[in-house]
Amino acid sequence: MTRVRLSVAERRGDLLRAAVEQIEARGVTAVRIADIASVLGVSNALVLYHFSTKEQLVAAAFRHAAEGDLAQLRKLLGRRTSALRRLRSAVRWYAPTGQAKGWRLWIEGWAAALREPALREVAQDLDRQWKASIAEVIAEGVAAGEFHCPDPHGTALRLTALLDGLAVQLTSYEGAVPRARAQEWVEKALSRELGLESAALP
Repeated sequence: MTRVRLSVAERRGDLLRAAVEQIEARGVTAVRIADIASVLGVSNALVLYHFSTKEQLVAAAFRHAAEGDLAQLRKLLGRRTSALRRLRSAVRWYAPTGQAKGWRLWIEGWAAALREPALREVAQDLDRQWKASIAEVIAEGVAAGEFHCPDPHGTALRLTALLDGLAVQLTSYEGAVPRARAQEWVEKALSRELGLESAALP
C-alpha cells in the first residue's frame, strides 16, 4: 500500500489538531511529543522537524484553536440580521452552556500562560480580538437604535469576564452551578448591559 505524502501545511495541520486533542485529554504539563506522534503514527523526530520544542508546538496548537474560535465568532457576527440577534447568537455560542468546544483546553491554557510567555501572548490576542468584535457589534446596535449602551468596550469586558468565570465553574467544579441557572444569568446580564427588558431579547 502506497503511503500518501502530505504537504508541509497538511502535516502541520494534522500535528496541531492532534496536539489540541492531547492537551485537552492530558493537560499542558503532562502532554508529551510522543503522545502526539503516537496519535498520528509518526515519529517524534517528524514532530520535532516541524516544531523544534514542545513549547513551540503547544503555543502553535493554542493559536490554531484560537483562530478556529475567532473564525466562528466572526461568522456569527457577520450574519445579515439585527445587531441584537448577532450579539445574542455569539454570546450563546461562546457561553459554557452553548455549543463552543474546548473550554477545558482554554482553562489549561490560562493556567499555563502564567509561566509561558508564548501562551500568554496567544491568550491575550484571542481575548483582545473577542472583546473588539463584541464591542463593534454593540456599537452597531447602539447606532441603529436597537438598544442603549454607553460603553460598548466595558460591556464586552464584563460579558467576557462573566462567561469565562462561568466556564471555570461548569468545567472545573461539576455541579457547582446548574447549566440552566448559568444560562439565566447570561441572559439577564445581556439584557441589563443593553438597557433592555428580558422579554425584549428574541
